[in-house]
Amino acid sequence: MPPDATDTKRRIMLAAGDEFSEFGLAGARIDRIADRAKVNKRSIYVHFGPKEALFDLVVSRTLSAMSDDVPFTADDLPGYAGALFDYLMAAPAVLRLITWAGLERPDATDAEFATYEPKVMELNDRYDLNGADVLSLLLGLVTAWPAASPALRSHASRSPWSKARLRTHRTLMMAAVEALVGVSRQTAPNRR
Repeated sequence: MPPDATDTKRRIMLAAGDEFSEFGLAGARIDRIADRAKVNKRSIYVHFGPKEALFDLVVSRTLSAMSDDVPFTADDLPGYAGALFDYLMAAPAVLRLITWAGLERPDATDAEFATYEPKVMELNDRYDLNGADVLSLLLGLVTAWPAASPALRSHASRSPWSKARLRTHRTLMMAAVEALVGVSRQTAPNRR
């Protein structure tokens, strides 16, 4: 009986996620992915094709898993932002991977587009601003602290990554999202 490819694929995906989040697409090495997954390099190419295809698949599945783990709630954008902030603080590799994807693969894949489309459409139906603007501003607020320069974070009154400091930042971020929701509910010219 041939070996089960499901476990091999799972190990490759986990190893690739770790490798890509740490080094990005350009810096990632198939040799290291193979070593981490305890497979030979050929297995990676057979199951997933070239490194770029594997990277795109890892990013797509990561975004999909994040969407499943943090359900989108257009009725409560501050609550959604808070939950997403918590998720990303608990899983910093996810944010690193998404950042690498934005830097190295600026054109969205169909799967990435599909991840955002229902959220944007729901926001378009609910608010008087373009849903893509609302969501991009929300995501910018959610990721502002980890994306801030270390020099800026060093000016925080507490250790930049302490639980108390992150709670304070989360509260301020959710208030900013609430303000965004208030602006979004007003009639805005040139909606799209």
